Amino acid sequence: MPDIPWSTPNPAAPDAEVYVMASRFETATLAGAVTFFLKSPGIIRQIRKAPGAHGVALRARVLRRTFLTLSAWEDRDALYRFARSEPHRSSSRAAAGSMKESAFTFWTVPAARLPIGWAEAERRLAEQKSAA
Repeated sequence: MPDIPWSTPNPAAPDAEVYVMASRFETATLAGAVTFFLKSPGIIRQIRKAPGAHGVALRARVLRRTFLTLSAWEDRDALYRFARSEPHRSSSRAAAGSMKESAFTFWTVPAARLPIGWAEAERRLAEQKSAA
């Protein structure tokens, strides 16, 4: 399944510090993965319009029932405002019942380091999992 590559809806000032989130979702069933995948473009469009969004990407492995997201934000509050807004809010609540596992990790980086690569996101998610 193709990835949705990094896009930059609102470029950050080069000297800014940005708040980054990486997430990993594994659905319990293939049907749950298909549903997650079909809702993904709408959520990506929402992020691209969200105030304070500096970047977003999705890695979808539907047949493996696994999805990785990566996003960069002006600050934690911008991310949380997005998460509480529609359609993300209702989509995430609906998806919760079909998740086998989910993980999130957060960090800050200088805006000049954007975009963040998948290797760094996966490393941070693995570190967070092993620390838990």
